[in-house]
Amino acid sequence: MWWCICKSRTRLIPTFLKWSILQIASCNFCFILPRYYSSFRPSPMELKDVLKVLEDLAPLSLAEPWDNVGLLVEPSEPRPIKTVLLTNDLTEAVMDEARAEGCDLIISYHPPLFRPIKRLVQNDWKQRLAIRAVEASIAVFSPHTSWDNVGGGVNDWLVGGLGESMEKCSQLKWHRVGTFLETLQDISVGSCDATKTQVSLYCSGSALAPVVDKVTQYIIAVDRSLRILKPPRLGHGQGRRSVLDEPVTVATAVKKMKSHLGLRHLRLALGQGCTQESFVRTVAACAGSGASVLSGVQADLYVTGEMSHHEVLDAVAKGTSVILSDHSNSERGYLSVFRQKLTEKVPADVIVMVSKADRDPLEVV
Repeated sequence: MWWCICKSRTRLIPTFLKWSILQIASCNFCFILPRYYSSFRPSPMELKDVLKVLEDLAPLSLAEPWDNVGLLVEPSEPRPIKTVLLTNDLTEAVMDEARAEGCDLIISYHPPLFRPIKRLVQNDWKQRLAIRAVEASIAVFSPHTSWDNVGGGVNDWLVGGLGESMEKCSQLKWHRVGTFLETLQDISVGSCDATKTQVSLYCSGSALAPVVDKVTQYIIAVDRSLRILKPPRLGHGQGRRSVLDEPVTVATAVKKMKSHLGLRHLRLALGQGCTQESFVRTVAACAGSGASVLSGVQADLYVTGEMSHHEVLDAVAKGTSVILSDHSNSERGYLSVFRQKLTEKVPADVIVMVSKADRDPLEVV
């Protein structure tokens, strides 16, 4: 409660409280505040609190099963998180920057630790980074494919560079469903000695209907039950396919993506029968190395970071043009978007910064 003493009148101060007076310069009044007010400070944000915010923004359950996401390095002594550094790749230069800025947490889009480690030695650069992080009590977190798959994540940002779209749909491992449906026909419940046979399948929402149809058609049992253990999350998943509100030429698409990614150069492969004046209405995009996700997707244009020579030839032969930006250049621009999202979720005294030392290792010369 605020109490005020004015020149014209003085209010009584309760005797059971101790007060201190905060004098406002050049004013005819002053405010009286409780003594404990001056000692009030926002509670420091702990690592576990930041991890909860990160989970809310992009659940780690959305990451691919092969990925290594989440908290990768945790300091032994808890410390308040005051400065967070966002980077696409954790390199020696980025670690130098983090230590110079006094960072408490590094969020590295690509996991610096991916394969199992049997030792921590100085002659391996990734192990050396882990050692340096531990020595400096810097936590390291990697979201990787959880950022790719979440709605409003990296892939939505990437395809958004070409303008507004009428439709966006995730491509979630659809190519694996057909294989399952073929093998499903060979399942014979009668060949099992068990009294109960259970078949579990993990698939995207768009594949759910044909799977249910095949299950009920080919699996025959006296007692049969069908249950969706985990409802699909619409708007999340690998890759994006968009139908542009306003079709653009291939040349315009290249210009837009250069501006969106902040690059002077891109690589372009024209689809068979296409020119730079051909119109693009459907776009399929996947940040990073997107060939496995984009393969088989019908679109006028593929946008990704990198594809092999033969993967590009396959796309071109089907009449699909391809824009390549190099791997991390298709991802890095999202860091500024995420910085804004994270800043809105943490206290004002927590500094969230994007690395200035982070860059793609390849450059056009």
